[in-house]
Amino acid sequence: MTFTLENLFSPQLVAPVHKVFSKTHHLVTVQSEIHQVAIEGTNEGIMPSTLTHANVSRSLQAGRYFDTTPHLHLLVKANGAKYWIYRYVEQGKRRDLGLGRYPQISIAEARTKANDYNLKLSRGEPLRVVEPSPRQSIVFKDFAQEYIELHRAEWRNEKHASQWLNSLESYAYPVIGDLTLDQINTEHILTILQPIWLTKTETASRLRGRIERVLAAATTRQLRSGVNPAAWRGHLDTLLPKPSRIQRIVHHAAAHHRHIHSIIVAICEKMCVSAFALEFLILTAARTGEVLGAKWSEIQGDVWVIPANRMKANREHRVPLSQRCLQVLSMAKYHLGESEYIFHNGGRQLSNMAMSNLLKGIDPQCTVHGFRSTFRDWVAEETSFSGELAEMALAHTIRNQVEAAYRRGDLLQRRRVLMEDWSSFLSNVPAEVVVAFPLERRSA
Repeated sequence: MTFTLENLFSPQLVAPVHKVFSKTHHLVTVQSEIHQVAIEGTNEGIMPSTLTHANVSRSLQAGRYFDTTPHLHLLVKANGAKYWIYRYVEQGKRRDLGLGRYPQISIAEARTKANDYNLKLSRGEPLRVVEPSPRQSIVFKDFAQEYIELHRAEWRNEKHASQWLNSLESYAYPVIGDLTLDQINTEHILTILQPIWLTKTETASRLRGRIERVLAAATTRQLRSGVNPAAWRGHLDTLLPKPSRIQRIVHHAAAHHRHIHSIIVAICEKMCVSAFALEFLILTAARTGEVLGAKWSEIQGDVWVIPANRMKANREHRVPLSQRCLQVLSMAKYHLGESEYIFHNGGRQLSNMAMSNLLKGIDPQCTVHGFRSTFRDWVAEETSFSGELAEMALAHTIRNQVEAAYRRGDLLQRRRVLMEDWSSFLSNVPAEVVVAFPLERRSA
């Protein structure tokens, strides 16, 4: 056949040619001076073009657009999303390595990455990089916050959760807060602890325990492996001095039991909610939080039943109430009015500092918690009651596990005698300072 202008595009010639190209799936088109190959095709035999921002930023058909930089091309998906791909052959197999999305990754940045891979390829270095899973990329401060939220319910009060968070924020987060859980090692922990281990030993020891628990939880969830770098036994105890040998524990300042009467007199003269609460605390040898959270529903006759969730040892504690205790409760109800809480300020629970501030004005050298030590010393030095009975009155945990297993009762009746004697001792003051029960309610 003679090829003339008239018969060049005749059906007889066009059909066979179209048939051949459609079967190969290597359709090559030219769009905006960029060579495109269909998604299902390859770049074999395709002439690459220099990609420019002007070309790439346009709305392009789905396909692959190859740059003059070796192995680099732009993948355009059907939804218009554009991704930089580094295509290479490894062990006879073609592989694609994602370099990022356009325009977040510019043409220049994509070429730089591709050239870096080209250099590695020429050196025979492996290119396949295992991307970290989302679980492996969790940083310490995020996981610690999750841990605190999960365990908040088992802690006695919000203050405990705040102490956890504050200690981690102050000391741990600046060092390991932004590290992934599997990156944290012993050197990091030492960097956190060593500056405060000798000067703030108790704080440092508690901080170490908190970090250890967070990392232990991470190990349980398979977010890290290996030795816990914050573990004490068999690990940090070989690197840091034992806390008990560094610093002598400073106990809460306590009034001597022979000098407590003047404090009691001063408290009784105040006749305010803080005074009622503080006297009740001294009479019962209870902790600050136990008194502040005391509710009328916990008073059962002449026994104060503190539920387990408000006790340090997480066990219910029964406190026998002396006659003076019952008088203080009557005065509190008479003067303060009805409320869920026994000692309240307008229906709200008293603050942690209410009794402390009152005591500072009476004796700045004493602390509220110290009255428990005053009670313990009085039992040991002035009475014939056993130490076991005193410890039970203070709701202390029995450290001897064998003894704890055999102890069943709480010796309530014997403790009733003890607490009545304690009340009598405290009330042994000059007659002129004894507070009479008020006959009329104070005007608002």
